[in-house]
Amino acid sequence: MTPSARIQAAIDLLDAIIASARDGGPAADTLIARYFKERRYAGSRDRRAVRNHVYDAIRRAGERPETGRAAMIGLAGERTEIAALFDGSAHAPLPIEPGEVGAAAGAVPGWIAPLIAEPVEQDALLGRAPVDLRVNRLKAEVAAVRPLLPEAEAVDGVSDALRLPEGFPVEQSTAWKDGLVEVQDAGSQLIVAACAARPGMMAIDLCAGAGGKTLALAAAMQGGGRLIAADTIRSRLARLEPRAQRAGATFIETLLLDQNHEARGLERLTGHADMVLVDAPCSGTGTWRRNPEARWRLTPARLDRLVAEQARILDFAAPLVAPGGALVYATCALTDREGRDQVDAFMSRNVGWTAEPADMPVGRAHGPGWLLTPGHDGTDGFFFARMRRKPS
Repeated sequence: MTPSARIQAAIDLLDAIIASARDGGPAADTLIARYFKERRYAGSRDRRAVRNHVYDAIRRAGERPETGRAAMIGLAGERTEIAALFDGSAHAPLPIEPGEVGAAAGAVPGWIAPLIAEPVEQDALLGRAPVDLRVNRLKAEVAAVRPLLPEAEAVDGVSDALRLPEGFPVEQSTAWKDGLVEVQDAGSQLIVAACAARPGMMAIDLCAGAGGKTLALAAAMQGGGRLIAADTIRSRLARLEPRAQRAGATFIETLLLDQNHEARGLERLTGHADMVLVDAPCSGTGTWRRNPEARWRLTPARLDRLVAEQARILDFAAPLVAPGGALVYATCALTDREGRDQVDAFMSRNVGWTAEPADMPVGRAHGPGWLLTPGHDGTDGFFFARMRRKPS
């Protein structure tokens, strides 16, 4: 492919990504993989260059552009070398017309900017994210893993975390294949630390998904006690079993719940849990470094639905906690509606609960909880809070 043809390929892909974001279709990575599967003439350098153009244009535009051409013209306005490739040659985009306007630059969509927690450095939400690992204490100590991953660096304040450059092929490493490490953002590891899980506990990961935090809880519990990973989506829970086998966390129980009837499936556990983690469905605003096109998918109506769902989950999670036990609420979101305000609302409608200070080595106190942000802490963005049920 010529350099100009790569620009046209990026425009074509951006058109598909914009339409998919608008209509709730496949993610950008899926569309890019399909595109090149159908164009095997494109070499690895072509694929890499086109992908970089696509993601540079996505990161630049906070609002969803009208077209892929508008997205790339916006980028070209800041990079003269790209503007020169709009030359109308074979397989190239037509020249940019006088007065033709590209997509505006911005970190976040305008409607959500005032909803994001005030301390958050919004421009930092779109930097490129590193690869963070958690050393699996069920199988290894940090000192034993470091020689296997000489490129890795320690993460200040997060004892079991190692950090690798963006795009590092972790799954090709011996450390990953042997279950010595798991891919997990350092901020996510701090949420598990806030759970204060210990051997012998009865703990529930209520929105477990594929089990990233469940596996970290298993390591904190040193394989002893009772740990239940619950979710309403069978395919997500199915991904946990092979991960648990590789990590040596075979004592984890899985529990498939019926959406909107979760309380019925959890009834036998009422009042028995020492700790319940609610890693709630959320807007994902804290993960935009890894998934910048998600900005184009989020709408005010979707945010309203998520906030209502978070409240609903908290209300059926609370009865599971034993007197004196803890409820940890977490989201990878940075809007106050999903974080500080959500916890305040829970506390106001549920008597007998108190918020406990997180006091973590990384992050900042924010209302009744704790805030982690890419700009301040170098992690993905998270809000979490630990609430204690009054002893009987």
